[in-house]
Amino acid sequence: MAEAAELSNQALTRFRSYLAVLAGVQLDGRLRAKLDASDIVQQTLLEAYEKRSQFRGATESELAAWLRKILAHNLADAIRMLRRAKRDVRMERSLEAAVEDASSRFDRWIAADVETPSQAAQRNERLVLLADAVAQLPDAQRDAVTLHHLEGWPLARIARRLGRTEPAVAGLLHRGLKRLRELMQESLGG
Repeated sequence: MAEAAELSNQALTRFRSYLAVLAGVQLDGRLRAKLDASDIVQQTLLEAYEKRSQFRGATESELAAWLRKILAHNLADAIRMLRRAKRDVRMERSLEAAVEDASSRFDRWIAADVETPSQAAQRNERLVLLADAVAQLPDAQRDAVTLHHLEGWPLARIARRLGRTEPAVAGLLHRGLKRLRELMQESLGG
């Protein structure tokens, strides 16, 4: 990982899909109609680039954590503007915790038991590749996979959210995970 002063736009944009998945998980159906996760991600990356001199980390994991924090604040700001409410620090902390929780679930998909620094770097690379693959899924599959595996939602709740039956959601999960495996194999050259 390059020094903070050398933090490039390219280094930041590698996390676009990762941030989009995390943002998408936080926006429920009512908010999705009014807010676009990609706009919030773009704002997050722009803010990170503008404040790159403030980044004090040295690893991709630290960069990802810094970006998640900016994303959580941007989500809170966007929701607050929709509600035209005063600043609610509890909402920001709640969103920050939710983004971190989704990120840790995402991370557990590919985490190893014991990691050396090189294994951690490989895991971070796979995490970015996984986020890119999730972003390539059709909307319904992406929603089902992220809600089930990142948010830990049961099929019944996902079915209500997506307006589908539980067997339909199970099919979306099956097809989504199958496609994710294919995309990951392609990305990893396998």
